[in-house]
Amino acid sequence: MQSIEYKRLPKHIGIIPDGNRRWATHNNKDKHEGYQFGINPGVALYEKCLGLGIQELTFYGFTQDNAKRPKVQTQAFQTACVDAVMALTHKDANISVIGNTHSKVFPDELIDFANKRVPFGKGLMNINFLINYGWQWDLEYASSNKNEKHFYDKIASSDISRMDLIIRWGGRRRLSGFLPVQSVYSDFYIVDELWPDYQDDHLYQALDWYQSQDVTLGG
Repeated sequence: MQSIEYKRLPKHIGIIPDGNRRWATHNNKDKHEGYQFGINPGVALYEKCLGLGIQELTFYGFTQDNAKRPKVQTQAFQTACVDAVMALTHKDANISVIGNTHSKVFPDELIDFANKRVPFGKGLMNINFLINYGWQWDLEYASSNKNEKHFYDKIASSDISRMDLIIRWGGRRRLSGFLPVQSVYSDFYIVDELWPDYQDDHLYQALDWYQSQDVTLGG
């Protein structure tokens, strides 16, 4: 096991696990088959981040726009998201699933995790999954939430803290609507390899790069 010490670590890392369908195509599989190969990388990433002392992870599961894909793909990523959440219920994690539950696309199996935090084991890390998430849904939630004074407390994802670092696999250079409020000052690192090809070195390289970034928060 590689032992690495960093002078500065992000408290919260956002994960965009892109490239599942491209990976499937490259490996002579149907596109929908790629999603199941993205589960084990998520568990491996959690283990490494836990060992490093990362306090929070947010995984981009699927968006409301993703649900426009062919039915076989939609069913495949729904199943993969359920399996990913359930895999981490066996770890020391406080799990929250953020997404629009007022839709048949939201998996019934995850209702008990929806828009609240559920502790497992020793609860050593907060883990968030965005499932049937939409940035417009997130922000528009504030207009109907009259119980809070401040805008941040009104949005649907208010329980998720600001992200220090976002890592996107698959080579794409865009946020794709990923938590627009929490990403406002995030550093953004791109891994060209596809998500199912995750390696621990991808994380270490992102953290090495993060050491040299100047965090001013606009100041």
